[in-house]
Amino acid sequence: MKKHAVGYLIGSLAKDSINRKLAVALVKLAPSHLEMKEISFSELPLYSYDYDADFPPAARAFKDAIAAVDAVLFVTPEYNRSIPGGLKNAIDWASRPYGKNSFTRKPSAVIGTSPGAIGTAVAQQSLRSVLSFCNSPQMNAPEAYIQFTSGLITDDGKVTVPSTEQFLRTFMEEYAAFIARVLSVLPRDA
Repeated sequence: MKKHAVGYLIGSLAKDSINRKLAVALVKLAPSHLEMKEISFSELPLYSYDYDADFPPAARAFKDAIAAVDAVLFVTPEYNRSIPGGLKNAIDWASRPYGKNSFTRKPSAVIGTSPGAIGTAVAQQSLRSVLSFCNSPQMNAPEAYIQFTSGLITDDGKVTVPSTEQFLRTFMEEYAAFIARVLSVLPRDA
């Protein structure tokens, strides 16, 4: 199988985020031909088009990191029925300036966890709307709304419930297949 670099963005900036635990688990469960790497956005200033002529170093580095991967995985919590402001800010930086959108034709997937019964369903729908505008082909199924319970995922990424572990492994396998399909018809160098 062809190797694909996947950058993952964790929507929460909190160091003890349950979505960070989920991301660690997803990296462990990903097929070996996916090269997973976190793309941090914690150093980005608030976006303004005043920067479009000359991005600050943190924003240039962030855009370069997105450009360097074949696909992007979003692992996000839900804040007030939407995505966290920091994640939206990061997407705004990566999609600017006009005509230089880093997400164009880049396969993406969305997943998240929350203590709530519906997981991050509303935030994911909000994020999908943004990604559609950014012209990022999205994996639509399987959808993954993970209700986080105490001990579900250990700090080192072990999923303690076998059915959840298998679901997450299948999610990553499906994402790998989706990336291959998208890139077969929308090659990155085109």
